[in-house]
Formats: sequence, C-alpha cells, structure tokens
Amino acid sequence: MELEHLLFSVEGGIARLRLNRPAALNALSRPLLGEMITVLDALPDMPKARVLVISGEGKGFSSGADLSGGSSPAGSPGFDAGAVLEDYYNPLMERFFALPIPIVSAIHGPVVGAGCMIALAADIVIAARSAYFLQAFVNIGLVPDAGSTWWLPRLIGPGRALSMMLLGEKVPAQKAMEWGMVHDVVDDDDVLQDIVAKLAEKFARGPTRAYGLIRRAVRSNLECGLTAALGNERRDQRIAGDSHDFLEGVNAFREKRKPEFTGR
Repeated sequence: MELEHLLFSVEGGIARLRLNRPAALNALSRPLLGEMITVLDALPDMPKARVLVISGEGKGFSSGADLSGGSSPAGSPGFDAGAVLEDYYNPLMERFFALPIPIVSAIHGPVVGAGCMIALAADIVIAARSAYFLQAFVNIGLVPDAGSTWWLPRLIGPGRALSMMLLGEKVPAQKAMEWGMVHDVVDDDDVLQDIVAKLAEKFARGPTRAYGLIRRAVRSNLECGLTAALGNERRDQRIAGDSHDFLEGVNAFREKRKPEFTGR
C-alpha cells in the first residue's frame, strides 16, 4: 500500500494510522482522505489487525479541511461545498463506524472541523492536555459535516453540541472529558503514547469478534426502540457465543486463569 499523506503499519495486532502532513497541521486534503478510505477498506481483510490507533504527526492532530489556495477549489466559480462530503467525508465516516475492530485515538493540539469527527469516531479517545476541539465550520460560513450533527448531539447532548457548532469556540481537553467526548486527559508526548500503547495492547489481546459486535450494536441501537435493540442483542449474542474466544473465555474462567484470546 503506497501512501503519501499517511503513515500506516500493523504490528503485534495493532494497526497504526497516523496523519502525516505536519507542515499543514495535518489538514485534510482530498488525497489524504482518499488514502484513509483505502486503508479502512483494506483493514477488515487484515486478520492480524485487531485494533486501530489513530494519531497525527507534528504539533496537532488535524486543523480540519484543507482550504489552502494551492490545493483546494473552495471559492472558485461553481464550487459545490457538498461534493467533497459525497465523495470523501461521508464514505470515510461510514467506514469508521462500520469497522469490525475497536478504534483508539491519541490526540494532541488542534482537533478541528472534520478532524473532530475522525478523532471522535474512535471508541476510546485519549487526549493530551494540549488538545482542543473546535467545530470551526460556522467561522467560515459553513455547516458542520462529517457526521458532526449526528454524532455530537448523541455523544454530549444537543445543548453542548449546539454551543460548539454555533459559537465556533475551542473546547479544551479537560472540558471535553467533562462533557463525555474524551475518555481521559493525560500529559503530553511520552505519557500519551505510553497510555495509548498499553490500551492498544489490551485490545490486541482481547476478543476481537465481540468488540466488533459491541461497536455495531451501540451505533445501530441508537436508531431503534427497545424491542428491536433486544432482538439485536439476541442475534449478536448467538454470533459471539459461536466464537472460539467465547469457548476460551469459559474454559479460562472454569480453570481460574487468564484467557488467551485469538480474535476468532
């Protein structure tokens, strides 16, 4: 897989995806977004990848959409600001939420615009104290996208989501944790990387199939009533119960030892 704007590797069950445009604060150009879609399309067929860790090179996670004059058609005659959503952001977010393995994001510095939603597509978000979230769309006369209006109200409530979107002001990492966007806030650099590495290792040794079913259930059951949700849980429990990891988990419990999950 040839990538120019991303760093990607799989080792020890951990897939690492790192935005790699540090000179542009990892601004989300169309080539970068296309590469992300390519990686996410390939991940489900990589049995050695049992968790995905997302992060960014340089001084911040992402400054949001790339609006620089040299690489963006924004403001040109006939420009359709929604076309990039149809071609890139919407397919990208669909893939993030459908991924059958857990996602951890390690964020620092600016987490802006659509970069917010890429970070928050993770199941576990670990933020450095330098991190801040900014729904900057309104500051340039646009509306939030990349799933912002769907996921943020569910994550932090409509009131807080609207305050982020309408005011276009920074939300520091500590406040983001208090609001429920972030799992934990830690010291920068080495501490962030160490904590995320330990968390990724835990997922890489865990019951991968169950993780994927849990991810799917939480997202899909947001859209249905109790009866349908109970039915979905019944279906998913049958699938999980047929897995090798469930058998290993039961045997380990009975033998009073730690289970050795293989992700099958």
